[in-house]
Amino acid sequence: MDWGMANRLSQLIQRDGHCLFMPVDHGYFQGPTRKLEEPRKTIEPLLPYADALFITRGVLRSCVNPDNTKPIILRVSGGTSMVGADLANEGIITGIDEVLRLNASAMGISIFVGTNYEKDSLLNLSRLVDEGEKYGIPVMAVTAVGKELGKRDARYLALACRIAAELGARVVKTYWCENFEKVVRGCPVPVVMAGGPQTETELEVFKFVHDGMKKGAIGVNLGRNIWQSEHPVAMIQAIRAIIHDDATPEKAQKIYAGVKKQ
Repeated sequence: MDWGMANRLSQLIQRDGHCLFMPVDHGYFQGPTRKLEEPRKTIEPLLPYADALFITRGVLRSCVNPDNTKPIILRVSGGTSMVGADLANEGIITGIDEVLRLNASAMGISIFVGTNYEKDSLLNLSRLVDEGEKYGIPVMAVTAVGKELGKRDARYLALACRIAAELGARVVKTYWCENFEKVVRGCPVPVVMAGGPQTETELEVFKFVHDGMKKGAIGVNLGRNIWQSEHPVAMIQAIRAIIHDDATPEKAQKIYAGVKKQ
């Protein structure tokens, strides 16, 4: 592996082989998402506990201080919205020059396997990998699950993750699901969890994160499970303990409760 590529990946994936990425890119298609209406206010208290930010160039420039030392995964796909015809019809919206200008450690792009725009999104990934490999910048592929699919089962996610890896993604972001080990086993590059089933309690989140780590994920890329929590700082610290300290869900719950009291 080229030195630059290896160096950027080492910024993202910590020495224990694990990572906690925090996505705050939701506004690129959802607009002012709940509790992300003012990104700077959401990001600042959580940043010390994240290993990297997944973010768009606009919010990066306007809401993150340039003396921030956390690595940046730059969202480079988009062009659709919640009110548009089809969320899967994304294109590449940020060029490699901009990625270099912003000193990003990686690029992130969504793929839409099983939709009408499957081929377009996969070719976008392939072109982005070509550009990234020239400059030693890794690509993280996001296995997006559109409303029309509604699929978060192991068979579908394993298919999407394997295709992303085959096309050159260095990291794949996907959803936790039952039999998650099948997803990880079939993907020859590191897998991070984007989320899981809808939950009603913090403990349920801790349980699926812990399960995914035990079944081979290297970490998470969790946004709403963290910053839409009533106590986001407590939530990110508890999740970080699972990822980097091998905490059990019950131990994470105690950490959450303790930080919440403070």
